[in-house]
Amino acid sequence: MLNIADTLHRWCREARPFALATVVDVTGSAPLPVGTSLAVDEDGNAVGSISGGCVEGAVYELCRQVLSDRGAPQRAWFGYSDDDAFAVGLTCGGELDVLVQHVDPALQPHLAAALADTVRGRPTAVAQVVAGPRDLIGSTLSVLADGGSTYGTLVGGPTDKLVAQEARALLRAGRTTRVTIGGNGDDCPEPLTLLVHVHASRPRMLIFGAVDFAAALSEAGHFLGYRVTVCDARPVFATPARFPHADEVVVDWPHRYLAQTTVDSRTAICVLTHDAKFDIPLLQLALDLPVSYVGAMGSRRTHDERLRLLHEADVSENQLAGLHSPIGLDLGAHTPQETALSITAEIIAHTNQGTGRPLSQATGPIHRPLLPLHADHDRLRQEAPDTGRRPTMRRSGRVSP
Repeated sequence: MLNIADTLHRWCREARPFALATVVDVTGSAPLPVGTSLAVDEDGNAVGSISGGCVEGAVYELCRQVLSDRGAPQRAWFGYSDDDAFAVGLTCGGELDVLVQHVDPALQPHLAAALADTVRGRPTAVAQVVAGPRDLIGSTLSVLADGGSTYGTLVGGPTDKLVAQEARALLRAGRTTRVTIGGNGDDCPEPLTLLVHVHASRPRMLIFGAVDFAAALSEAGHFLGYRVTVCDARPVFATPARFPHADEVVVDWPHRYLAQTTVDSRTAICVLTHDAKFDIPLLQLALDLPVSYVGAMGSRRTHDERLRLLHEADVSENQLAGLHSPIGLDLGAHTPQETALSITAEIIAHTNQGTGRPLSQATGPIHRPLLPLHADHDRLRQEAPDTGRRPTMRRSGRVSP
């Protein structure tokens, strides 16, 4: 739902009821991820998308029906069937599980507060019940990162505390995903399956070396939604005018800046200096940090010399296994812009555990499910092959426990 937070926030401020359709599960290839929503107000105005177009009409009509009935949430499943070659469905071969619910802003002021925080750019997580006791389906509890404030309630007590803990963990990780809690103790006797919608702060991209390649990479990183920092010890090169797409330009020794700045599991570190006096102390530190990606630019000869110096600096083989060097995928890149695409392509592939191979040479679904963050998360469904069958829609009617 946070993909359409601006419009939903406005509708909530206007006390305008609406139907909210949310993708709560995906199997195989699907055009949009779990958590994506489409909403329809009482005047028939629609915002958002859940499939990129191929099932929008059916979902729109279901939203209109839920608005008219003002009743219990409904579920719909969209996928492929041999039985009806002309039914509504997904031409991409995947399957979507969609929850449609009626939302009355007057009865859910806590949701309006969470949407307001999202619109202001504040990190927010909204836990939505998608399976469990009938009276809880569609209920939400929201967590604000700053100070850990909590909005709304599900059942109160220990259950709400467990939900808030899961939401905070996913907010820190920057992940929208499903999680199941309870069912095995007194704190939460009935299992609840939650879809935790996350609006997180932007991940960081730290670029070391104020070179032409850094200018192109900072633009590419900005385009991908990173908060970009360019750092170089040479003030004549590290200027905001040379890096207009960077969020900040820092004049400092790279390893000294990295030692005092904040990084997390989503941070990408790109070392473009290919100068040993900068690279070695910087990589010694970077390879010991819990970041997403560490890459270093240079020729294969530079790479071999870099490895020798890092070995002499007592960097372990296990740490060196996390170094992407020479940086980037083999795209035949020559220009700074092409090289920036090569680097960001490798970051995306590494982050999402992609192969980096052409899709035409791969098999199975194009869109892969994200791995769960820990053992308590729902077991992801097995990736189903594209069978080439015709699309269909199956309605499951009102939600039951």
